[in-house]
Amino acid sequence: MIIIGHPWIKSNRFLKVFSIKCIEESQPGDIVLLEPLVDSHNYAIHCQNNNIPFAVVVSTLTDALFANALGAKYIICEEDDALMIQPLANEYLFDTRLLVLIHTEKEICKIARGKVDGVLFAEAIC
Repeated sequence: MIIIGHPWIKSNRFLKVFSIKCIEESQPGDIVLLEPLVDSHNYAIHCQNNNIPFAVVVSTLTDALFANALGAKYIICEEDDALMIQPLANEYLFDTRLLVLIHTEKEICKIARGKVDGVLFAEAIC
């Protein structure tokens, strides 16, 4: 299981961006965070074309499919959405990893039992 943002585990920061300029100002090692895909698909294409790792917040299976096709490193969603998307991601061998946004350690085991790829602590988002 991927665990991002816990103080015991070194991880990349997720940087919310709202323009191409913000993407270009990101630091090496940052994961560009895009949301929602319907408004940020051009940024996703820019990241894909420039080999910039990015994550996309999704709330539908369709957005998850597009995020994977656009080369997102991570898909971030709510637990209920993740439990629906993860089996299809496994079936279609997504390169994109699915993360559930969490706020406490107590949530890790519940997400792990759902066999979701990983969790993202809110503290990892800038």
